[in-house]
Amino acid sequence: MKIKGKTKDWEVICCRNFLSRLKGNMGKKEINNVLQFPKCNSIHTFFMRSTIDVVMISESGKVLYYFPKVSKWRIIWPKKNVYATLEFPPGENQYHVGDQIKYKK
Repeated sequence: MKIKGKTKDWEVICCRNFLSRLKGNMGKKEINNVLQFPKCNSIHTFFMRSTIDVVMISESGKVLYYFPKVSKWRIIWPKKNVYATLEFPPGENQYHVGDQIKYKK
């Protein structure tokens, strides 16, 4: 599955199990994909080496929250009605609050 970014279509990796959710983008010098965390309404950026763009969506894919360039050692506290969280490479998110996320196959 892919998602449109500002410069290209990005591969989406769905983090469903404990280990993939725990690791996320921790320790990565360069982020080469978009991570999706289902049933996740808060995140932290502890132990990350890069900033990320964070998009929180409803179950229908509507963008509810957007946090650009979240730096390391930050917390985004739980938000209401969020079904999933997407982590984009910094500056690659093109979606805004109210937009509908469109995935490509």
